[in-house]
Amino acid sequence: MTRELPLSPPPAVVGRGGARYADLVGRGINARFRPDPDTIRVVTSAEQALRAVADSAREGTRLAVRSGGHCFESLVDDPAIATVIDVSEMRSVSFDRELQAVSVESGATLGTMYRTLYLAWGVTVPAGRCPEVGVGGHVAGGGGGALSRRFGLSVDHLYGVEAVVVDADGRARLVRATREPDDPHRDLWWASTGGGGGSFGLVTRYLFRSPDADARPGAADPGALLPRPPAAVLRKTARWDWADIDETAFRTLVQNFGAWHEEHAEPGGPGAGLDNSLALPRAGGGQITLETAVDATRPDAGEITDAFVAAVSRQVGVAPEVSETTLPWLAATLVPDEFAGVKGRFKSKAAFLRTGWTDRQAGLVHRRLTDTSSYGNPAATVYLLSHGAQVNGPGPADTATAHRDAVLKTYWSVFWFDGREDALHLDWIRASYREFFGDAGGVPDPGRGYGGAFVNYADADLTDPALNDSGVPWHRLYFRDNYPALQRAKERWDPRDTFRHALSVRLPGADDSA
Repeated sequence: MTRELPLSPPPAVVGRGGARYADLVGRGINARFRPDPDTIRVVTSAEQALRAVADSAREGTRLAVRSGGHCFESLVDDPAIATVIDVSEMRSVSFDRELQAVSVESGATLGTMYRTLYLAWGVTVPAGRCPEVGVGGHVAGGGGGALSRRFGLSVDHLYGVEAVVVDADGRARLVRATREPDDPHRDLWWASTGGGGGSFGLVTRYLFRSPDADARPGAADPGALLPRPPAAVLRKTARWDWADIDETAFRTLVQNFGAWHEEHAEPGGPGAGLDNSLALPRAGGGQITLETAVDATRPDAGEITDAFVAAVSRQVGVAPEVSETTLPWLAATLVPDEFAGVKGRFKSKAAFLRTGWTDRQAGLVHRRLTDTSSYGNPAATVYLLSHGAQVNGPGPADTATAHRDAVLKTYWSVFWFDGREDALHLDWIRASYREFFGDAGGVPDPGRGYGGAFVNYADADLTDPALNDSGVPWHRLYFRDNYPALQRAKERWDPRDTFRHALSVRLPGADDSA
Protein backbone atom coordinates (compact mmCIF):
# COMPACT_ATOMS: atom_id res chain seq x y z
CA MET A 1 0.00 0.00 0.00
CA THR A 2 1.28 3.45 -0.90
CA ARG A 3 0.88 6.03 1.83
CA GLU A 4 -0.17 9.49 0.63
CA LEU A 5 1.92 12.31 2.01
CA PRO A 6 0.01 15.05 3.82
CA LEU A 7 -0.61 18.17 1.81
CA SER A 8 0.34 21.62 3.01
CA PRO A 9 -2.66 23.62 4.20
CA PRO A 10 -4.05 25.91 1.52
CA PRO A 11 -3.56 29.64 1.83
CA ALA A 12 -6.26 31.40 3.79
CA VAL A 13 -7.65 34.66 2.42
CA VAL A 14 -9.63 36.36 5.17
CA GLY A 15 -11.61 39.54 4.68
CA ARG A 16 -13.27 41.85 7.17
CA GLY A 17 -16.41 39.76 7.34
CA GLY A 18 -14.58 36.51 7.99
CA ALA A 19 -14.83 34.68 11.31
CA ARG A 20 -11.01 34.55 11.57
CA TYR A 21 -10.48 38.24 10.85
CA ALA A 22 -10.56 39.45 14.47
CA ASP A 23 -8.00 36.87 15.58
CA LEU A 24 -5.66 37.63 12.72
CA VAL A 25 -5.96 41.41 12.71
CA GLY A 26 -5.39 41.49 16.46
CA ARG A 27 -2.10 39.56 16.47
CA GLY A 28 -0.02 42.69 17.03
CA ILE A 29 1.05 43.12 20.65
CA ASN A 30 0.52 46.89 20.95
CA ALA A 31 -3.11 47.89 21.55
CA ARG A 32 -2.30 51.54 20.73
CA PHE A 33 -2.72 50.77 17.05
CA ARG A 34 -5.90 50.04 15.09
CA PRO A 35 -5.09 48.09 11.92
CA ASP A 36 -7.75 47.98 9.21
CA PRO A 37 -6.58 45.79 6.31
CA ASP A 38 -9.07 44.70 3.66
CA THR A 39 -7.51 41.26 3.50
CA ILE A 40 -5.22 39.04 5.55
CA ARG A 41 -3.53 36.24 3.64
CA VAL A 42 -2.14 33.40 5.75
CA VAL A 43 0.49 31.58 3.69
CA THR A 44 2.09 28.21 4.44
CA SER A 45 4.80 27.97 1.77
CA ALA A 46 7.18 30.07 -0.28
CA GLU A 47 5.02 29.47 -3.34
CA GLN A 48 1.95 30.80 -1.56
CA ALA A 49 3.92 33.81 -0.35
CA LEU A 50 5.06 34.47 -3.92
CA ARG A 51 1.48 34.38 -5.16
CA ALA A 52 0.27 36.70 -2.37
CA VAL A 53 2.95 39.29 -3.14
CA ALA A 54 2.33 38.97 -6.89
CA ASP A 55 -1.41 39.54 -6.44
CA SER A 56 -0.84 42.60 -4.27
CA ALA A 57 1.70 44.04 -6.73
CA ARG A 58 -0.65 43.46 -9.66
CA GLU A 59 -3.59 45.03 -7.84
CA GLY A 60 -1.53 47.94 -6.52
CA THR A 61 -2.56 47.40 -2.90
CA ARG A 62 -0.34 48.49 0.01
CA LEU A 63 1.01 45.40 1.77
CA ALA A 64 2.81 44.47 4.97
CA VAL A 65 4.28 41.20 6.22
CA ARG A 66 3.66 39.78 9.69
CA SER A 67 5.67 37.05 11.39
CA GLY A 68 5.49 36.99 15.20
CA GLY A 69 3.44 40.16 15.66
CA HIS A 70 5.83 41.74 18.18
CA CYS A 71 6.57 45.01 16.39
CA PHE A 72 6.61 47.90 18.87
CA GLU A 73 5.25 50.40 16.34
CA SER A 74 2.51 50.37 13.68
CA LEU A 75 4.81 49.14 10.92
CA VAL A 76 2.30 46.37 10.15
CA ASP A 77 -0.70 47.76 12.03
CA ASP A 78 -0.79 50.96 9.98
CA PRO A 79 -4.39 51.69 8.88
CA ALA A 80 -3.01 52.47 5.40
CA ILE A 81 -2.13 48.79 4.90
CA ALA A 82 -4.66 47.02 2.65
CA THR A 83 -3.16 43.52 2.65
CA VAL A 84 -1.33 41.76 5.47
CA ILE A 85 0.60 38.65 4.46
CA ASP A 86 0.84 36.51 7.59
CA VAL A 87 3.73 34.01 7.49
CA SER A 88 3.22 32.59 10.98
CA GLU A 89 2.26 29.18 9.57
CA MET A 90 5.63 28.96 7.80
CA ARG A 91 7.55 27.66 10.76
CA SER A 92 9.61 24.64 9.78
CA VAL A 93 13.21 24.18 10.93
CA SER A 94 15.26 21.72 8.86
CA PHE A 95 18.65 20.93 7.38
CA ASP A 96 19.26 21.92 3.76
CA ARG A 97 21.75 19.35 2.50
CA GLU A 98 22.32 21.11 -0.80
CA LEU A 99 23.39 24.34 0.88
CA GLN A 100 24.88 22.71 3.97
CA ALA A 101 22.92 25.12 6.15
CA VAL A 102 20.11 25.02 8.69
CA SER A 103 16.88 26.38 7.22
CA VAL A 104 14.48 28.32 9.45
CA GLU A 105 11.27 29.59 7.92
CA SER A 106 10.43 33.18 8.74
CA GLY A 107 7.19 32.43 10.58
CA ALA A 108 8.87 30.29 13.22
CA THR A 109 9.14 31.77 16.69
CA LEU A 110 12.49 31.99 18.40
CA GLY A 111 11.26 29.33 20.81
CA THR A 112 10.45 26.94 17.97
CA MET A 113 13.87 27.56 16.45
CA TYR A 114 15.67 27.03 19.76
CA ARG A 115 13.78 23.86 20.56
CA THR A 116 14.23 22.17 17.18
CA LEU A 117 17.87 23.13 16.70
CA TYR A 118 18.79 21.97 20.18
CA LEU A 119 16.80 18.75 20.35
CA ALA A 120 17.74 17.69 16.81
CA TRP A 121 21.41 18.68 16.67
CA GLY A 122 22.46 20.24 19.99
CA VAL A 123 23.09 23.69 18.45
CA THR A 124 21.52 27.12 18.46
CA VAL A 125 21.49 30.55 16.85
CA PRO A 126 22.27 33.39 19.28
CA ALA A 127 19.02 35.32 19.23
CA GLY A 128 16.52 37.06 21.48
CA ARG A 129 15.42 36.39 25.03
CA CYS A 130 11.67 36.30 24.28
CA PRO A 131 10.71 32.90 22.82
CA GLU A 132 7.38 34.20 21.51
CA VAL A 133 9.05 36.62 19.06
CA GLY A 134 9.01 35.73 15.36
CA VAL A 135 12.25 34.91 13.55
CA GLY A 136 11.24 36.95 10.49
CA GLY A 137 11.64 40.49 11.81
CA HIS A 138 14.07 39.64 14.60
CA VAL A 139 16.86 38.36 12.36
CA ALA A 140 16.35 41.07 9.74
CA GLY A 141 17.11 43.65 12.44
CA GLY A 142 20.31 41.90 13.49
CA GLY A 143 19.06 39.59 16.24
CA GLY A 144 20.82 38.98 19.51
CA GLY A 145 20.25 38.03 23.10
CA ALA A 146 21.51 35.95 25.99
CA LEU A 147 24.37 34.23 24.14
CA SER A 148 25.47 37.16 22.01
CA ARG A 149 28.36 38.33 24.17
CA ARG A 150 29.79 34.85 23.66
CA PHE A 151 28.73 34.02 20.07
CA GLY A 152 27.74 37.31 18.43
CA LEU A 153 24.46 38.28 16.78
CA SER A 154 22.07 36.08 14.81
CA VAL A 155 23.22 37.65 11.57
CA ASP A 156 26.84 36.78 12.31
CA HIS A 157 25.76 33.18 11.61
CA LEU A 158 23.48 33.94 8.65
CA TYR A 159 24.61 32.18 5.49
CA GLY A 160 21.73 33.16 3.26
CA VAL A 161 18.13 34.18 2.77
CA GLU A 162 15.36 33.30 0.38
CA ALA A 163 12.93 36.11 -0.27
CA VAL A 164 10.11 37.22 -2.52
CA VAL A 165 11.03 40.50 -4.22
CA VAL A 166 9.26 42.71 -6.76
CA ASP A 167 11.12 44.11 -9.75
CA ALA A 168 10.65 47.39 -11.60
CA ASP A 169 8.00 45.83 -13.84
CA GLY A 170 5.96 44.69 -10.85
CA ARG A 171 6.93 41.04 -11.28
CA ALA A 172 7.28 39.05 -8.05
CA ARG A 173 9.96 36.36 -7.91
CA LEU A 174 11.64 34.17 -5.34
CA VAL A 175 15.40 34.69 -5.06
CA ARG A 176 18.19 33.26 -2.94
CA ALA A 177 21.08 35.34 -1.65
CA THR A 178 24.12 34.11 0.28
CA ARG A 179 27.29 35.54 1.79
CA GLU A 180 29.44 33.80 -0.82
CA PRO A 181 31.75 36.45 -2.31
CA ASP A 182 30.82 35.47 -5.87
CA ASP A 183 27.06 35.37 -5.28
CA PRO A 184 25.49 37.97 -7.61
CA HIS A 185 22.74 38.46 -5.02
CA ARG A 186 25.12 38.98 -2.12
CA ASP A 187 23.92 42.56 -1.53
CA LEU A 188 20.46 41.22 -0.65
CA TRP A 189 22.02 38.88 1.91
CA TRP A 190 23.97 41.81 3.35
CA ALA A 191 20.91 44.07 3.51
CA SER A 192 19.12 41.28 5.42
CA THR A 193 21.76 41.30 8.17
CA GLY A 194 20.48 44.40 9.96
CA GLY A 195 18.56 46.52 7.45
CA GLY A 196 15.32 45.75 9.28
CA GLY A 197 12.24 43.81 8.28
CA GLY A 198 9.85 44.98 5.59
CA SER A 199 12.33 46.96 3.47
CA PHE A 200 13.50 44.70 0.64
CA GLY A 201 11.10 41.80 0.28
CA LEU A 202 9.29 39.01 2.07
CA VAL A 203 11.81 36.60 3.58
CA THR A 204 10.52 33.03 3.33
CA ARG A 205 13.44 31.38 5.11
CA TYR A 206 16.81 32.08 6.68
CA LEU A 207 19.82 29.83 6.14
CA PHE A 208 22.22 29.58 9.06
CA ARG A 209 25.80 28.38 9.04
CA SER A 210 28.53 29.88 11.18
CA PRO A 211 31.46 31.45 9.28
CA ASP A 212 33.99 29.07 10.80
CA ALA A 213 31.95 26.16 9.39
CA ASP A 214 32.71 27.46 5.89
CA ALA A 215 36.22 26.05 6.36
CA ARG A 216 34.73 22.54 6.49
CA PRO A 217 33.12 22.07 3.05
CA GLY A 218 30.89 19.07 2.64
CA ALA A 219 30.24 18.64 6.34
CA ALA A 220 27.13 16.49 6.62
CA ASP A 221 26.56 17.02 10.34
CA PRO A 222 24.26 19.98 11.14
CA GLY A 223 25.63 19.80 14.68
CA ALA A 224 28.94 21.11 13.36
CA LEU A 225 27.48 24.17 11.65
CA LEU A 226 26.31 26.38 14.53
CA PRO A 227 27.30 27.22 18.14
CA ARG A 228 26.59 24.74 20.91
CA PRO A 229 24.88 26.35 23.89
CA PRO A 230 25.79 25.34 27.44
CA ALA A 231 24.12 22.27 28.89
CA ALA A 232 22.82 24.34 31.81
CA VAL A 233 22.51 27.97 32.87
CA LEU A 234 23.34 29.41 36.27
CA ARG A 235 21.35 32.58 36.96
CA LYS A 236 21.89 34.86 39.94
CA THR A 237 19.39 37.56 40.81
CA ALA A 238 20.09 40.44 43.20
CA ARG A 239 17.21 42.63 44.38
CA TRP A 240 16.99 45.90 46.28
CA ASP A 241 13.88 47.51 47.73
CA TRP A 242 13.38 51.11 46.65
CA ALA A 243 12.98 52.05 50.31
CA ASP A 244 16.64 51.16 50.87
CA ILE A 245 18.05 53.00 47.83
CA ASP A 246 18.54 56.75 47.97
CA GLU A 247 19.79 58.82 45.06
CA THR A 248 23.45 58.36 45.94
CA ALA A 249 23.05 54.58 46.12
CA PHE A 250 21.14 54.59 42.84
CA ARG A 251 23.83 56.55 41.05
CA THR A 252 26.50 54.21 42.39
CA LEU A 253 24.58 51.10 41.35
CA VAL A 254 23.92 52.09 37.75
CA GLN A 255 27.41 53.50 37.25
CA ASN A 256 28.97 50.32 38.63
CA PHE A 257 26.93 48.34 36.11
CA GLY A 258 28.18 50.52 33.27
CA ALA A 259 31.78 50.45 34.45
CA TRP A 260 31.81 46.63 34.53
CA HIS A 261 30.66 46.48 30.92
CA GLU A 262 33.20 49.06 29.82
CA GLU A 263 35.92 46.93 31.41
CA HIS A 264 34.62 43.67 29.87
CA ALA A 265 33.78 44.83 26.36
CA GLU A 266 36.39 42.90 24.38
CA PRO A 267 35.57 39.65 22.54
CA GLY A 268 36.85 36.54 24.27
CA GLY A 269 37.51 38.19 27.62
CA PRO A 270 36.78 36.58 30.99
CA GLY A 271 33.40 38.28 31.26
CA ALA A 272 32.27 37.60 27.69
CA GLY A 273 30.20 34.62 28.78
CA LEU A 274 27.98 36.64 31.14
CA ASP A 275 24.57 37.91 30.10
CA ASN A 276 23.50 40.74 32.40
CA SER A 277 20.57 43.07 32.93
CA LEU A 278 19.53 45.75 35.39
CA ALA A 279 15.81 46.54 35.62
CA LEU A 280 14.88 49.87 37.21
CA PRO A 281 11.10 50.09 37.68
CA ARG A 282 9.41 53.20 38.92
CA ALA A 283 9.13 53.30 42.69
CA GLY A 284 6.04 51.27 43.54
CA GLY A 285 6.46 49.06 40.48
CA GLY A 286 8.65 46.40 42.04
CA GLN A 287 12.21 45.89 43.19
CA ILE A 288 15.37 47.04 41.46
CA THR A 289 16.61 43.80 39.91
CA LEU A 290 20.07 42.78 38.74
CA GLU A 291 20.45 39.51 36.85
CA THR A 292 23.45 37.66 35.51
CA ALA A 293 23.54 34.31 33.71
CA VAL A 294 26.44 32.08 32.67
CA ASP A 295 27.27 28.59 31.49
CA ALA A 296 26.68 26.52 34.62
CA THR A 297 29.25 23.92 33.56
CA ARG A 298 32.11 26.42 33.81
CA PRO A 299 34.27 25.54 36.82
CA ASP A 300 34.28 29.20 37.80
CA ALA A 301 30.55 29.81 37.19
CA GLY A 302 29.79 30.55 40.84
CA GLU A 303 32.92 32.62 41.35
CA ILE A 304 32.52 34.81 38.26
CA THR A 305 28.83 35.54 38.91
CA ASP A 306 29.55 36.33 42.56
CA ALA A 307 32.29 38.70 41.45
CA PHE A 308 29.90 40.42 39.04
CA VAL A 309 27.22 40.95 41.69
CA ALA A 310 29.87 42.22 44.10
CA ALA A 311 31.27 44.66 41.53
CA VAL A 312 27.86 46.15 40.77
CA SER A 313 26.93 46.28 44.47
CA ARG A 314 30.20 47.91 45.55
CA GLN A 315 29.66 50.97 47.78
CA VAL A 316 25.91 50.94 47.20
CA GLY A 317 25.59 50.78 50.96
CA VAL A 318 22.83 48.17 51.05
CA ALA A 319 23.41 44.47 50.50
CA PRO A 320 20.96 42.99 47.99
CA GLU A 321 18.85 39.90 48.47
CA VAL A 322 20.52 37.33 46.19
CA SER A 323 19.00 34.13 44.83
CA GLU A 324 20.22 31.63 42.29
CA THR A 325 18.81 28.95 40.01
CA THR A 326 20.36 26.38 37.71
CA LEU A 327 18.27 25.08 34.82
CA PRO A 328 18.94 23.01 31.72
CA TRP A 329 19.68 25.36 28.84
CA LEU A 330 16.48 24.78 26.88
CA ALA A 331 14.26 25.14 29.95
CA ALA A 332 16.03 28.39 30.87
CA THR A 333 15.71 29.70 27.32
CA LEU A 334 12.01 28.93 26.84
CA VAL A 335 10.83 30.81 29.94
CA PRO A 336 8.05 33.11 28.63
CA ASP A 337 8.44 36.87 28.59
CA GLU A 338 6.84 38.54 31.61
CA PHE A 339 4.23 40.22 29.38
CA ALA A 340 3.42 37.12 27.29
CA GLY A 341 -0.33 36.91 26.81
CA VAL A 342 -0.95 40.43 28.13
CA LYS A 343 -2.02 42.94 25.51
CA GLY A 344 -2.07 46.58 26.44
CA ARG A 345 -0.82 49.89 25.20
CA PHE A 346 2.88 50.61 25.40
CA LYS A 347 5.71 52.74 24.13
CA SER A 348 9.40 51.91 24.14
CA LYS A 349 12.54 53.87 23.33
CA ALA A 350 16.07 52.52 23.24
CA ALA A 351 19.69 53.27 22.43
CA PHE A 352 23.13 51.74 22.14
CA LEU A 353 25.71 53.16 24.53
CA ARG A 354 29.48 53.18 24.15
CA THR A 355 29.92 53.92 27.86
CA GLY A 356 27.85 53.62 31.01
CA TRP A 357 25.56 56.36 32.23
CA THR A 358 27.08 59.61 33.35
CA ASP A 359 26.36 61.01 36.79
CA ARG A 360 24.02 63.54 35.16
CA GLN A 361 22.08 60.82 33.39
CA ALA A 362 21.82 58.67 36.50
CA GLY A 363 20.37 61.62 38.40
CA LEU A 364 17.82 62.36 35.68
CA VAL A 365 16.64 58.76 35.58
CA HIS A 366 16.40 58.60 39.36
CA ARG A 367 14.19 61.67 39.38
CA ARG A 368 11.94 60.24 36.66
CA LEU A 369 11.56 56.96 38.53
CA THR A 370 10.85 58.43 41.96
CA ASP A 371 8.97 61.69 41.33
CA THR A 372 5.22 61.11 41.78
CA SER A 373 4.18 64.77 41.71
CA SER A 374 3.22 64.71 38.02
CA TYR A 375 3.32 61.04 37.03
CA GLY A 376 2.21 58.00 38.97
CA ASN A 377 2.30 55.00 36.65
CA PRO A 378 4.21 52.14 38.32
CA ALA A 379 4.33 50.17 35.05
CA ALA A 380 7.26 52.13 33.66
CA THR A 381 10.77 50.71 33.68
CA VAL A 382 14.23 51.66 32.47
CA TYR A 383 16.57 48.79 31.61
CA LEU A 384 20.28 48.42 31.12
CA LEU A 385 21.18 45.36 29.02
CA SER A 386 24.62 43.89 28.40
CA HIS A 387 26.12 44.19 24.93
CA GLY A 388 29.59 44.16 23.44
CA ALA A 389 32.19 41.34 23.67
CA GLN A 390 31.73 39.08 20.61
CA VAL A 391 28.98 41.33 19.24
CA ASN A 392 31.79 43.80 18.57
CA GLY A 393 34.01 41.23 16.86
CA PRO A 394 32.90 41.94 13.25
CA GLY A 395 33.46 45.32 11.66
CA PRO A 396 30.60 47.82 11.25
CA ALA A 397 30.29 47.12 7.50
CA ASP A 398 30.74 43.34 7.61
CA THR A 399 26.98 43.12 8.08
CA ALA A 400 24.31 45.79 7.83
CA THR A 401 24.31 45.95 11.64
CA ALA A 402 26.65 48.89 12.17
CA HIS A 403 26.53 49.07 15.97
CA ARG A 404 29.74 47.18 16.69
CA ASP A 405 31.19 49.55 19.27
CA ALA A 406 28.53 49.57 22.00
CA VAL A 407 28.91 48.07 25.47
CA LEU A 408 25.28 48.43 26.58
CA LYS A 409 21.74 48.88 25.38
CA THR A 410 19.48 51.11 27.44
CA TYR A 411 15.75 50.83 27.07
CA TRP A 412 12.69 52.73 28.39
CA SER A 413 9.30 51.05 28.47
CA VAL A 414 5.92 52.24 29.70
CA PHE A 415 2.72 50.17 29.74
CA TRP A 416 -0.94 51.12 30.28
CA PHE A 417 -4.48 50.10 29.29
CA ASP A 418 -6.66 53.21 29.01
CA GLY A 419 -6.44 54.96 25.64
CA ARG A 420 -7.51 58.22 27.24
CA GLU A 421 -4.13 58.25 29.02
CA ASP A 422 -2.02 58.01 25.86
CA ALA A 423 -0.74 61.58 25.97
CA LEU A 424 0.25 61.31 29.64
CA HIS A 425 2.41 58.23 29.18
CA LEU A 426 3.85 59.22 25.82
CA ASP A 427 4.86 62.60 27.21
CA TRP A 428 6.63 60.95 30.15
CA ILE A 429 8.72 58.53 28.12
CA ARG A 430 9.54 61.04 25.39
CA ALA A 431 10.65 63.67 27.90
CA SER A 432 12.71 61.08 29.80
CA TYR A 433 14.53 60.02 26.64
CA ARG A 434 15.06 63.53 25.36
CA GLU A 435 16.59 64.83 28.57
CA PHE A 436 18.81 61.75 28.94
CA PHE A 437 20.40 62.58 25.58
CA GLY A 438 20.18 66.32 26.14
CA ASP A 439 23.89 66.74 25.38
CA ALA A 440 23.32 65.28 21.90
CA GLY A 441 20.14 67.01 20.76
CA GLY A 442 17.82 64.58 22.52
CA VAL A 443 18.85 61.46 20.56
CA PRO A 444 21.73 58.91 20.82
CA ASP A 445 23.76 60.63 18.11
CA PRO A 446 26.72 58.45 16.99
CA GLY A 447 28.59 61.65 16.20
CA ARG A 448 28.39 62.83 19.81
CA GLY A 449 29.53 59.80 21.73
CA TYR A 450 26.50 57.52 21.61
CA GLY A 451 25.87 54.37 19.59
CA GLY A 452 22.60 55.07 17.80
CA ALA A 453 19.30 53.21 17.98
CA PHE A 454 18.23 49.57 17.52
CA VAL A 455 15.83 48.98 14.64
CA ASN A 456 14.30 45.93 16.35
CA TYR A 457 13.19 48.24 19.16
CA ALA A 458 11.26 50.28 16.63
CA ASP A 459 10.67 53.92 17.57
CA ALA A 460 8.92 55.94 14.87
CA ASP A 461 9.40 59.13 16.93
CA LEU A 462 12.87 59.38 15.44
CA THR A 463 11.40 60.00 11.98
CA ASP A 464 9.12 62.81 13.18
CA PRO A 465 10.68 66.29 12.93
CA ALA A 466 8.38 67.46 15.73
CA LEU A 467 9.86 64.83 18.07
CA ASN A 468 13.38 64.64 16.65
CA ASP A 469 14.65 68.16 16.03
CA SER A 470 18.27 67.17 16.64
CA GLY A 471 19.32 67.51 13.03
CA VAL A 472 20.39 63.85 13.08
CA PRO A 473 18.40 61.86 10.49
CA TRP A 474 16.56 58.81 11.76
CA HIS A 475 18.52 56.53 9.43
CA ARG A 476 21.80 57.79 10.86
CA LEU A 477 20.65 56.56 14.27
CA TYR A 478 19.49 53.16 13.03
CA PHE A 479 21.99 52.36 10.27
CA ARG A 480 24.87 54.81 10.67
CA ASP A 481 27.34 54.68 7.75
CA ASN A 482 25.67 51.63 6.21
CA TYR A 483 22.63 53.55 5.00
CA PRO A 484 23.89 54.44 1.48
CA ALA A 485 24.66 50.77 0.78
CA LEU A 486 21.23 49.81 2.11
CA GLN A 487 19.66 52.34 -0.24
CA ARG A 488 21.52 50.81 -3.18
CA ALA A 489 20.18 47.40 -2.20
CA LYS A 490 16.70 48.90 -1.90
CA GLU A 491 16.96 50.38 -5.40
CA ARG A 492 18.00 47.03 -6.84
CA TRP A 493 15.63 44.70 -5.01
CA ASP A 494 12.57 46.88 -4.32
CA PRO A 495 12.64 49.64 -6.95
CA ARG A 496 8.86 50.24 -6.68
CA ASP A 497 9.01 50.60 -2.88
CA THR A 498 6.53 47.76 -2.52
CA PHE A 499 7.83 46.99 0.96
CA ARG A 500 7.71 50.14 3.03
CA HIS A 501 6.79 51.51 6.44
CA ALA A 502 7.84 54.32 8.79
CA LEU A 503 11.33 52.87 9.40
CA SER A 504 11.99 51.15 6.08
CA VAL A 505 15.02 52.04 3.99
CA ARG A 506 14.10 54.74 1.47
CA LEU A 507 14.92 54.68 -2.22
CA PRO A 508 17.80 56.96 -3.21
CA GLY A 509 16.53 60.50 -3.66
CA ALA A 510 13.39 59.90 -1.60
CA ASP A 511 12.44 62.20 1.25
CA ASP A 512 14.12 60.57 4.26
CA SER A 513 11.79 62.31 6.68
CA ALA A 514 8.71 60.68 5.17
